[in-house]
Amino acid sequence: QVQLVESGGGLVQPGGSLRLSCAASGSIFNIYAMAWYRQAPGKQRELVAAITSGGSTNYADSVKGRFTISGFNAKNTVYLQMNSLKPEDTAVYYCSGNYEYWGQGTQVTVSS
Repeated sequence: QVQLVESGGGLVQPGGSLRLSCAASGSIFNIYAMAWYRQAPGKQRELVAAITSGGSTNYADSVKGRFTISGFNAKNTVYLQMNSLKPEDTAVYYCSGNYEYWGQGTQVTVSS
């Protein structure tokens, strides 16, 4: 089993920044990919960014150039640096391991 704990969410003004963290523990040697998803009220959960154990990354078109995923192997922690935040980025952000294990989520609210 893998346990994932997210942190770093909160309220930020449009144009601001936040950094989310996801700490992994347990059987992490089986993890080959980590990802961030988000789910806004009334919408389906969507992939935001992902990173593999080899360092390859991919991003949703809506966040390219604004969000950066990093970490993973160094300290079993994955980060999501979010810059130039927009109101439409408001959602609960979830960390995923192998697209199988999930954290409890952290709320991000972008509002003036």
